[in-house]
Amino acid sequence: MLVVDNEQYIQEVAKICLETVAGWEVLTASSGKEGIVQAENHQPDAILLDVMMPDMDGIEVCQHLKKNPLFHHISIIIVTALSDKEDLARCLDAGADDFISKPINSIELRARMRSMLRIKSQYDRIQNTMQLRAEMMQTIVHDLRNPLIGIMLGCDSLKSLGMPDRAQKRLDQISKTIEQMRLLIDDILTIGRIEAKKLFLDLSNIDIVEMAKSVIDDFEPLTSSKQITVLGKFPQEAAYISADKNLIRRVLDNLMDNAIKFSPQQSFIILQIECLPKNPDRPDLIKIQVIDSGIGISPEQKQVIFEKYEVGNIVTGVSQIGLGLSFCKMTVEAHHGEISATNNQSQGATFTILLRRVVPDE
Repeated sequence: MLVVDNEQYIQEVAKICLETVAGWEVLTASSGKEGIVQAENHQPDAILLDVMMPDMDGIEVCQHLKKNPLFHHISIIIVTALSDKEDLARCLDAGADDFISKPINSIELRARMRSMLRIKSQYDRIQNTMQLRAEMMQTIVHDLRNPLIGIMLGCDSLKSLGMPDRAQKRLDQISKTIEQMRLLIDDILTIGRIEAKKLFLDLSNIDIVEMAKSVIDDFEPLTSSKQITVLGKFPQEAAYISADKNLIRRVLDNLMDNAIKFSPQQSFIILQIECLPKNPDRPDLIKIQVIDSGIGISPEQKQVIFEKYEVGNIVTGVSQIGLGLSFCKMTVEAHHGEISATNNQSQGATFTILLRRVVPDE
């Protein structure tokens, strides 16, 4: 428990009430800045925070703490002599979970603190359950590799037996499906590592123009079968980024695969790379865009389309799992980049990635 108040008397009253009577360990701070330091160092279960302090008032402290994801779950009770409804609303808008009026009543203080700690306890239980679920899911997904490898080896063995053409075509279809499943498993495992903050990026300088050209070449059989024209718009010179080659390639593959899925036959897709003009206020950037001719994205979907298992518009005959764009977002952000989606002027959608440009060592 942390009590932040510039009045020594209030600190002592709260300390006696919460520590001596209720048995909680109580830390104190005499200013807003000191309170922030104490909160960062000790991660208290709840904070009792005075509004009126000289250097940094309670509302500023509350806003500062709640901006940090580490403190989202920590309950903050504002202590105030203010009674105006607008002032109380400001406290709640700043992120406070409750408030108590001065002079402090010990019975009310203990009751409100117990209420906040019950909420914190429930939050901890939910977090533990979610962590357990995530770990179980990662284990299950990881174990899916073993039977998949067995199917792949069996398929390769059958191919070597000189099967009839019809059987060979079926085996080729099975091989493609196995590869899709393998990539999906890799995406799920990567998402789990990013969420657990255990992802290791194997960084190297990559010519993103060459990679984009390779993506177009590799998807050519699929685009030809749908009579889709893919236009590559690239700068004349090489454009380098510092990135994990395999992960960024998966991002481009996912975006291109989505564009092909949702674009009708005899349409076009644009894969465009642009080196943005230099700006002293930001790092040098490379803009990557995948522009399709599909059904577009509604304003509502723009808010959630990068969330896990969000599939947007349901399209008949199109496989939609809801992990591809989530993988793209997490991977791009792991590279300190940005990804966004917008509608085209006539039809379709544009997915834009911004990544830092680097100058490779000679």
